[in-house]
Amino acid sequence: MESKHFSLLVLLCFGVHMSSSEILQRQKRNWIIDSFEIDEGYQGPFPYSLGKIETEKSINLFRIHGQGVDEEPRGILKINEQTAEITVLGPVDYERYKVLKLMFQAIDRYNHVIDTQLGVEIKIKDSNDNPPKFERGSYTISIKEHTLQDTDVITIKATDDDSTKEYKNIKYRIVSVAPESQDLQFYITQGFETQTGTISFKGCLDHERAEKYRIIVEASDQGKPKSLSSSCTITIDIEDGNNHMPVITKQTGPRKVKEGQENVLVSRLQVTDADAEGTAAWRAKYHIKGDTGNNFRITTDPETNEGLLYVDKHLSFEDGPTRNITISVENEIPYFTCKVVDRKIWKVETISGALESGASVSGGTATVVSGSQQTSVTSSHVVTVSVEDVNEAPVFDKPEKTAFLLENAEAGQYLETFTARDPDVASANTFKYVKGEDPADWISVDPNTGKVTTTKILDRESEFVEDGAYKVTIYAVDDGNPSMTSTATLTIQINDQNDNPPSLVVNTLDICQSDKPSLTNITAFDRDEEPFGGPFRFKLHGDVKGKWKVEPAQGYSVNLVKDNTVHSGLYKLLLEVSDLQGEAAFHNLSVTVCNCIDITRPNCRLREVPGTTAGGSALGIVFLSILLFAGEFQVIKRWSQWDMDPNNMPTFKDELTNHYATSSVTGSIGEICYVPNQHHAARAKAKFAMVGD
Repeated sequence: MESKHFSLLVLLCFGVHMSSSEILQRQKRNWIIDSFEIDEGYQGPFPYSLGKIETEKSINLFRIHGQGVDEEPRGILKINEQTAEITVLGPVDYERYKVLKLMFQAIDRYNHVIDTQLGVEIKIKDSNDNPPKFERGSYTISIKEHTLQDTDVITIKATDDDSTKEYKNIKYRIVSVAPESQDLQFYITQGFETQTGTISFKGCLDHERAEKYRIIVEASDQGKPKSLSSSCTITIDIEDGNNHMPVITKQTGPRKVKEGQENVLVSRLQVTDADAEGTAAWRAKYHIKGDTGNNFRITTDPETNEGLLYVDKHLSFEDGPTRNITISVENEIPYFTCKVVDRKIWKVETISGALESGASVSGGTATVVSGSQQTSVTSSHVVTVSVEDVNEAPVFDKPEKTAFLLENAEAGQYLETFTARDPDVASANTFKYVKGEDPADWISVDPNTGKVTTTKILDRESEFVEDGAYKVTIYAVDDGNPSMTSTATLTIQINDQNDNPPSLVVNTLDICQSDKPSLTNITAFDRDEEPFGGPFRFKLHGDVKGKWKVEPAQGYSVNLVKDNTVHSGLYKLLLEVSDLQGEAAFHNLSVTVCNCIDITRPNCRLREVPGTTAGGSALGIVFLSILLFAGEFQVIKRWSQWDMDPNNMPTFKDELTNHYATSSVTGSIGEICYVPNQHHAARAKAKFAMVGD
């Protein structure tokens, strides 16, 4: 092993009273220590002698401590205590320890006192002991078949753990490519600054020749005397491109349709394509040319790749008995082809673009224009569809019409006239007009002219009218075989009149008894629209002053207010309600006043149920019955006097009202009906509505 020696002067101290010049002279005379170096690339054998510390004195023992001895890396060095020879016991990794720092001691062998102590550094020499390592052992990528040559396919990188620059420089090379191809050559470009390698190719990719390539790349350093290296594997999958054109080979199907039919399959177009089945390069896309009326559509059968031609919008025989359209086909991805022209300079020729097969069912062949350019050669097939004549329904000139009419107009009003024509110009069919839907039976239709008139007075508030509109349908029916019918709609807008007086939502009301004035709600509505509706004006008639009032007097919903002087009972009130135009209606209100269980929800039909034990209430009811019986007896007695003196009737009516108004214990009289009869006075009846507490 090669060693380098450098003379060092070591300071040896014999006593504290010596001058520095004396110490220096004694050091030069007594100690010489070599500078030691360990080569990390030395492979053995071990142990071997690193060197000896020379001394003129023989009275000392020698020891070392520190890295390589009793500190990491332990067990690498030892010293002969008698001769001061240092021995290396094993290798040292430069990348971990670039120098070993130790403490050298010379000990007097007689009194065992440290005679000399000084630091020693042993340098580690770097060697090329680390091969380059790739970031990954294997790579898998995919590229498309139409990728052009000189395209960067993948960039790889390896690193070297050695420290010396010449050992860290990496060189890449392709070791092998499988399978081999005459029209394809992979190469790698060195990136010196980035220490990377980029793989590209020359020539053409062809999925049909090879679906994938396996490339082994080696990375080696520049170490001496021997270079170290490692390798990785790159798998490149070639995605199938569209380098084969679809060819139309056959047409099947009826290729005819009846006029008026829609969504009818008329033809199936069959194609062949040499690209991988099920891929975007194989799946066909069809296009229609010459369909000026947009009557046709074509789709692709996902299983068979056939083109399915449909009549999407109906055809008319009168526009012509046949239709000629052109069908073209391409794939979902653009066509691309590549050919190597000169392998020496790797000249290639490519064709790309929406290139389709020039094919026809009659046996024509495709022609392709070569060149390094995009092209748009379109192959096509002409499909002829026959249209069969059928009887078609009459066609209204205007199938939707609107008429305006004033509500309550006399019957016989003219509304509209509908006209239709027969599209079958070559036929001798005739047609007539017939009334269709007319839920209220308000109109009639002249079968020859299509004239529509009213037969009744139209009511805008009818249940058959929606938002002021009444709709009827008119049919035009021909006498063809089979008979055909078309439909038109007439919307009659009925202008409103003020022909409905205001109405009440309810006219039977409950109101709670209270020490203060109490109230209940009255709501009115009008079936007429503005300006013939609300807000409404409310007015009470009769003897209501100081008892009943309406607040406010105008609105849609007002309050009926009862004074606290009005007692429990049933009351009949006459209420006048008028709309904005002064149209008024009189309504009889039936108002029940009672003590309520819940004053927030008046309901006089829910009364407190008294206890089962007879008490004052029960006695009161018995007493009331006696009074009523006595009163009825007086009424019948007075009724019998009517036969003798009918003029007493008005006076008696007042007496009767006053009688019950003053004698009622728990209620008020509600309604009095008197029926004078000279021959059956005994059968006269009086109706009383008594409401007890």
